[in-house]
Amino acid sequence: MINSIYLLQYSLQSLVTTLTFTVNKLLMEKPSIQTLGELKKSGYKSKTVKEEIRRNLICSYKTKANPFPGVLGYEDSVIPDVERALLSRHNILFLGLRGQAKTRMAREMVNLLDEWIPVIEGSEINDDPLAPISHFALNQIAELGNATPISWIHRTERYGEKLATPDVSVADLIGDVDPIKAANLRLSFADERVIHFGIIPRSHRGIFVINELPDLQARIQVSLFNILQEGDIQIRGFKLRLPLDIMFIFTANPEDYTNRGSIVTPLKDRIESSWRCQKMQNLV
Repeated sequence: MINSIYLLQYSLQSLVTTLTFTVNKLLMEKPSIQTLGELKKSGYKSKTVKEEIRRNLICSYKTKANPFPGVLGYEDSVIPDVERALLSRHNILFLGLRGQAKTRMAREMVNLLDEWIPVIEGSEINDDPLAPISHFALNQIAELGNATPISWIHRTERYGEKLATPDVSVADLIGDVDPIKAANLRLSFADERVIHFGIIPRSHRGIFVINELPDLQARIQVSLFNILQEGDIQIRGFKLRLPLDIMFIFTANPEDYTNRGSIVTPLKDRIESSWRCQKMQNLV
């Protein structure tokens, strides 16, 4: 009887929180600012993705909103630990068996991002108009100045997810030289414009999740060292430094539960927070 009352109470709370997020999305329309000059005049200030999440989590405390409305059973265990990690601006590793809401927890974090953010229009990696990092964005601003066109992306578009499988390559995650682009544009392979960015650079200024991390080959895991430690990437022989702004979340079955692979120790050391997602309590 007590469990049934608890389940009903929590379901109603989750419904109210979900409706609140939906109403806020409908009420907050896309900003009308269309150029870099207008953006500067508006007083807009850039924030890192981890700072966004931290500030919005603190706001949820003040309004008593549940930041993880779609997750049941972790109120007194995993969620408080996750909140402390987010407040500390940490990357996160969730350990647990299948069906323990690891990916669901990661997807719920999208609600903690700002509703809309500006990007340089046409940028492949969501360049911040006030802090561009790609060759394309830098050239656009150099040529057009305050007339540089900008667009706005919703927080739901700032979430990337990749299932780790043995056939995943460095090119898939980080990028590689695109010979077709080089031929079409008649560019040398030494030109930065021939680079085809992988899914991680394309998740710049967002949340990126790698599911089942141990299934990723060790040599591919090594390619993530620099991204997690320094925040930048290296592609082939290019002297390229892209200071990416990404919140990384990883999921994995504990090593003793699977024979498919493991997480290399140096990579695990670079992930600041990790927990085992224990079996959820029985609410019925």
